[in-house]
Amino acid sequence: MKKHIPDIAQCVAHNVKQYFKDLNGEAPCAVYEMVLNQVEKPLLECVMAECGGNQSKAAAMLGLNRNTLRKKLLQYGLLEA
Repeated sequence: MKKHIPDIAQCVAHNVKQYFKDLNGEAPCAVYEMVLNQVEKPLLECVMAECGGNQSKAAAMLGLNRNTLRKKLLQYGLLEA
């Protein structure tokens, strides 16, 4: 029997709902930017590891220009300038 693995959208939705629940009625702000920042760094880390640190392969896998990937790696401290 194949184990059901939730898709990424389901995982994000679950965690955002939990975030709102944990706020106990407090009004959140900048949720869009917060979610992007929380998702983007681990995504880059996982893809870079999967590609053995090869930026060209990682950029292709992500569908990004290699220069864009480099900029994001620098932004998140995943690459030394």
